[in-house]
Amino acid sequence: MWSTKSVVACCVLTLAQVCSGLYFHIGETERKCFIEELPEETTVMVNYKVELYDPRSQGFMPSTPGIGMHVEVRDPDDKPVLSRVYSSEGRISFTSHVAGEHVVCLYSNSSSWFSGAQLRVHLDMQVGEHAVDYAQVAQREKLSELQLRVRQLFDQVEQITKEQNYQRYREERFRQTSESTNQRVVWWSVGQTIILLGMGAWQMRHLKSFFEAKKLV
Repeated sequence: MWSTKSVVACCVLTLAQVCSGLYFHIGETERKCFIEELPEETTVMVNYKVELYDPRSQGFMPSTPGIGMHVEVRDPDDKPVLSRVYSSEGRISFTSHVAGEHVVCLYSNSSSWFSGAQLRVHLDMQVGEHAVDYAQVAQREKLSELQLRVRQLFDQVEQITKEQNYQRYREERFRQTSESTNQRVVWWSVGQTIILLGMGAWQMRHLKSFFEAKKLV
């Protein structure tokens, strides 16, 4: 799925109700990928900003027009959830439709416009109810302060329920994997025992035939 020429950096971002802010450097042929474990039907909001390295000041400056990032999101079944080119600064939003590890990849939209220089990408990832702009919700739906607070609490409860369901799913999958592994170990041991018994029986028969032939001589 990923290009062999790309340098892939995977960072596992823990599933939590907090914001994840970071920045990283990326070259013109590099590809940065992040893994986010998500329950189903969970909204993810990613705010990003791209800065261009300035060799004269040895620092980073606001990017020039035309510089952007190609963002690609794939679900646990390796199906594309999102794939498009964005500008040098903006907001990305997507919703998980299946539970599991979602891979978010970013890479430059061109391989020639910054002549081998580095880009610095600031990334702020928000999951669940943290991805909802409640100020806009209150304005759009004309909610009072109390109604908005109730809405936030409802969203928090819903997100906690999704996370608990996902944890139960992970536990069930782990239990199935463990049982499958234990069954394979048992059958492997049974197979080894059968092979050893067969080899022992063959050796006994061979030795018996050898001694009988020697007696006849």
